[in-house]
Amino acid sequence: MRKESVRINGLDLDLYSLNTVIVGSGAAGLNAADRLYNYGQEDIAVITEGINMGTSRNTGSDKQTYYKLTLAGGEDDSVYEMAETLFAGGSMDGDIALVEAALSAKCFYHLVDIGVPFPHNKYGEYIGYKTDHDPRQRATSAGPLTSKYMTEKLEEQVRKKGIRIFDGYQVIGILTNTLDNGEKEAAGLITLNLNALENKEKRYVIFNCTNIIYATGGPAGIYERSVYPESQTGSTGIAFEAGVLGKNLTESQYGIASIKFRWNLSGTYQQVLPRYVSTAKDGSDEKEFLNEYFSDPGKMLDVIFLKGYQWPFDPRKVKNQGSSLIDLLVYNETVIKGRRVWLDFTKNPSYGSRNGELDFSLLGEESYRYLEKSGALFGTPIERLAHMNQPAIDLYKNNKIDLYNEYLEIAVCAQHNNGGLYGNHWWESNIKHFFPVGEVNGTHGVYRPGGSALNSGQVGSTRAAQYIAKRYTEEPPDKDAFLSSTEEQIKAKIELGETFASNIGSQGNVHEIRQNIGRRMDRAGAHIRSLKNAHKGAEEAKRDLESLRKETILSSAYELREAFQNYDLLITQYVYLSAIKDYIKNGGRSRGSYLVYDSQGELPIEGLDEEFRFSLCDGSLNDRIQKVSYKDGICEFQWTGVKEIPEEDSWFENVWNSYMRDEIIRE
Repeated sequence: MRKESVRINGLDLDLYSLNTVIVGSGAAGLNAADRLYNYGQEDIAVITEGINMGTSRNTGSDKQTYYKLTLAGGEDDSVYEMAETLFAGGSMDGDIALVEAALSAKCFYHLVDIGVPFPHNKYGEYIGYKTDHDPRQRATSAGPLTSKYMTEKLEEQVRKKGIRIFDGYQVIGILTNTLDNGEKEAAGLITLNLNALENKEKRYVIFNCTNIIYATGGPAGIYERSVYPESQTGSTGIAFEAGVLGKNLTESQYGIASIKFRWNLSGTYQQVLPRYVSTAKDGSDEKEFLNEYFSDPGKMLDVIFLKGYQWPFDPRKVKNQGSSLIDLLVYNETVIKGRRVWLDFTKNPSYGSRNGELDFSLLGEESYRYLEKSGALFGTPIERLAHMNQPAIDLYKNNKIDLYNEYLEIAVCAQHNNGGLYGNHWWESNIKHFFPVGEVNGTHGVYRPGGSALNSGQVGSTRAAQYIAKRYTEEPPDKDAFLSSTEEQIKAKIELGETFASNIGSQGNVHEIRQNIGRRMDRAGAHIRSLKNAHKGAEEAKRDLESLRKETILSSAYELREAFQNYDLLITQYVYLSAIKDYIKNGGRSRGSYLVYDSQGELPIEGLDEEFRFSLCDGSLNDRIQKVSYKDGICEFQWTGVKEIPEEDSWFENVWNSYMRDEIIRE
């Protein structure tokens, strides 16, 4: 890596030149850096807004799952069978599914070798369990903080190798070069140095690089009700701006989570059968609102129990009082009625209790047997939770919430984006030398097994590192050649930043703009959708983007960070809502983790508003993938058929010869 100075727009700016920049310091980004170094490419650096920020390091669940090939017992499994499971989720490319299955064991054992504490038995078998959308027992876990442990251990590897980490740098623009054939390739990055925002000469830093591995996570900032950690924002918009295609943007995952401390309320949090309580905004007028919608208390208790391992909202589980009806009823209380909803672990649900004691005989066989085997047919929800999973209580205690004495406020929240940026089976996008990895890459389809996102992040970052280390080893161009193709792009970003910085008032509005972005997405593009709301939301986002330059007011230069975040989020939101609109216009209906309004459909249950009327997708779009390009405020869509799972030549001598001729790591 070499450091130089360049003069642009009257400013002397730092310019770093190197082979590869990894953007993001989560599990995928850090693995990419670790792998690249191990594969021989040492001219690399990591850029991060904050080393301790992001989803991987700050999220988890009751038992955070990592999905992998079966590595224990006598149950049949194979790479191809795992690929079929991933592919069966719908709207997923088969070549991606095969790669994620094939590299699953390699990536899992790498994590084991660097110290992630996945449990094994005395014979060395890594025992699994069954997770959602999983026909085997491929899931494993290191506890509630699996991804945090992964990130910490991968960071140790990066630091041991002496890989440079630019901590406190926010990417605000992806620089590209147009080739003679009209294709684009990545050329570098322009960043904000968050450590020197008040210094014009220091706040913009340029990176000239051959390759970019983009590991910025999901678009958390477009939502208000979100279980993403507050430190996760996302940077998908500037990738769209640079010309990177979007893929499956309509497919995200939503579920019930706590909002004071953001955490998924899956597993034992539901299986101990807490009370669902609704109150007015000021906490008055308390009522157990689920009682109004279930004629049978046993059915209500079973549905609460099932929410534990059917956590994501799923429109297929709404009718006939399925577990996802609870998500709709929570949404109905919070959004439609404007009330607040809580889980109460201190008392048993009154509907199904006598004198405060739960009548366990009302439970269905599955719920009863589970609690019986767990030795938990007694007491209150908090007593059952302490017996079954004390760390679940400690987690909230460590975040200043005492489940023994206070209610836990909840909402239906955005949790994960299955879609994202396009990448091929080496995770390279349509922009050459640009590799989106981790959640920002739209590898997943409509449904996916629990924990498959962690596997995908490790596999994708490994593949990108393999390809770069083998095929993209050249040094970046010299300063003059770099500036000849990127200087105008750099100037445009600096001019935008200086426009923001010139509009400083006593009261800034960047947080108000961000709040409006989140509320719009919750209304138009979360788990309850309609063509009307998606269209209206997209138009509003586009108008706000067009007026952002003149409407933004900073309270100081330190809010440049938020101003550029809003710029990115408005592009992201406009493209995502446009994708939802296009999906519905093409006949798309309820699937995955969202409900689409259909005037010819059915209401899930009597007493709910008309906006809940829906019909399920007939599967006709499950073998197709929606892709979108964004340019100059216009979204263009194309629908392509999924790629089938490849049936490769598996004759050893043939593969060996291809491998020896260096024919494997190619497009």
